[in-house]
Amino acid sequence: MWNEPYLETCCRSALHRLRLSGAHGRPQGLVDEPCLERLEKRGFACTEEDGRFHITPEGEARHRSEVLRKKA
Repeated sequence: MWNEPYLETCCRSALHRLRLSGAHGRPQGLVDEPCLERLEKRGFACTEEDGRFHITPEGEARHRSEVLRKKA
């Protein structure tokens, strides 16, 4: 049974870009900021002291299961 909240295509893409950004994270002010903020509200991203968005462990797991389609 599917029990995870649905991610829009744009948010899945933002999650993938966030994952690809690695330790550098994604800066604020980009076109995908609304998606990054949604990801942050769901616990898949966080804003660090540097003011950039970074992926969380929950975001890593969601990226594996939804973007890469690999089981945890």
